[in-house]
Amino acid sequence: MTDDTLKARLQHDLHDAMRARDTVRSGTLRMTLTAITNAEVAGDEARELSDDEVLKVVAKEAKKRKEAAAAFTGAGRPELAATEEAELLVLEGYLPAQLDDEALREIVDRAVAATGAIGMSQLGLVMKAAQGEVAGRADGGRVAAVVKQVLSGA
Repeated sequence: MTDDTLKARLQHDLHDAMRARDTVRSGTLRMTLTAITNAEVAGDEARELSDDEVLKVVAKEAKKRKEAAAAFTGAGRPELAATEEAELLVLEGYLPAQLDDEALREIVDRAVAATGAIGMSQLGLVMKAAQGEVAGRADGGRVAAVVKQVLSGA
């Protein structure tokens, strides 16, 4: 592993957070690195994840925090929601900038044109094409909502 990989940056930032006694940051990075390690050893043989694969793991961990914060807020547990939101902020620092609605709509329009999709029955085809270009810069739920909107003619 070279020093310029995302995983190496996460490990370096974990050491810095531990030295600074930043418990939220160090705990979040520790859990994220554990998830990365679990992904590396999953399957038939252990392997080193690429930066894109590490980014997917970080995005998945961020999504978990976002969903947990919403669940805690809905359950009337604002203190637990605040913890999840703090962890989410740490993880968002490692994710690419999120697409705004206009840019996402342009990507979906291009995907619809490229696939020639004309109805909701081809939602999966358009999603596959759009997700390739979105590449972690928008939540899958947001992409799906825009694809449904475009395919329904709204």
